[in-house]
Amino acid sequence: MEFKQDFNNRIVLTDRKHLLVDGVEHVGNFNEKEISLVTNMGMLVLRGEGLHITQLNLESGNLAVEGRINTMEFTEHKGTGGFRGKGMLNRIFK
Repeated sequence: MEFKQDFNNRIVLTDRKHLLVDGVEHVGNFNEKEISLVTNMGMLVLRGEGLHITQLNLESGNLAVEGRINTMEFTEHKGTGGFRGKGMLNRIFK
């Protein structure tokens, strides 16, 4: 039996350069301009400049990002199939 913890969904953006997200289930593509992730409320795509993931803990569902955040796009779609490209591990092991 698989245990799936139900996380709260919370997003805190400070000065458009420090972002904390709770409820993160999976991180897909990420680079300095875009980070795609799945939360318990659907997909979230972050776009900006100089984006860096400074903390990621999928067990507790926490993500911290630093950099200039220009766009936060939410969609209802859940699952990793919604990512436009392949994740880093998929690219390495193709």
